[in-house]
Amino acid sequence: MQPNLAGLEKHYPFRSHFLEVDGQRMHYVDEGDGPAVLMLHGNPTWSFFFRELIKGLRDRFRVVAPDHIGCGLSDKPQNYDYTLASHIDNVERLLERTGLRDVTLAVHDWGGPIGFGVCARLPELVRRFVVFNTAAFFGPCPLRIRICRWPVLGEIIVRRLNGFARGAIRTACKRRERMTADVKRGYLLPYGNRADRVAIFRFVRDIPLLSADRSHPVVAEIEASLAGLRDRPMLLLWGARDFCFNDWYLRQWIARFPHAAVHRFEDAGHYVVEDAHERILPLMRKFLSADGD
Repeated sequence: MQPNLAGLEKHYPFRSHFLEVDGQRMHYVDEGDGPAVLMLHGNPTWSFFFRELIKGLRDRFRVVAPDHIGCGLSDKPQNYDYTLASHIDNVERLLERTGLRDVTLAVHDWGGPIGFGVCARLPELVRRFVVFNTAAFFGPCPLRIRICRWPVLGEIIVRRLNGFARGAIRTACKRRERMTADVKRGYLLPYGNRADRVAIFRFVRDIPLLSADRSHPVVAEIEASLAGLRDRPMLLLWGARDFCFNDWYLRQWIARFPHAAVHRFEDAGHYVVEDAHERILPLMRKFLSADGD
């Protein structure tokens, strides 16, 4: 059942579009005209996470922001192949549907490996990168997230109690005044019951920590592909108070993309766009317009 967005129109005033993938409806936002910006969210967010950036860029750019299958306003099948490779496939189909070319790829959290996974397959489609707290390579995983992977306890925390999404509301945004009742409702709206939280749990279970994990070879290929992209423009916009994607990950990005423009927000957490969107927007507009678009 489609979540009821009544009351959230001022926060999320976008027309819904849908793409059928594997018999499921994938929701996406497609706003504005001009050079293309593809925004890929992570877990447990959805395109709602990018809402202020979409509103602030659509006057000059075409901004496309999907909800991964199982997330946001997309279908939430219970027996779907929720793996990194599947999410990459879906974004590739979205690019075919929308005809996007010469894309600026903007990624956060799981959007990083998904987006750079698409770029590893179709590097000619992506022109430059805007990278929020994320990775496209192997790195450490905090214990509190590892616990959420456990078959029984993780199922209880993530699906029955909605602890992963609710925990993010409390800890991922550091400017507490930003988490108004409406904004909290927006983040949690698509995940109102156990069935609706299936992708949240499956994303956590899909984190490749061991070589035997199903998505491990996919991440290995993505990581290997980054060397071929190092000369493309990159804007790194980093929340310094992220317990998961901390400064170790930022240093890894800088080592791989030494020419990147780096902005580290001392007062921002994992939900860096929520904490700092009014500072991020002018930086993005400048970056997107730097070559005269």
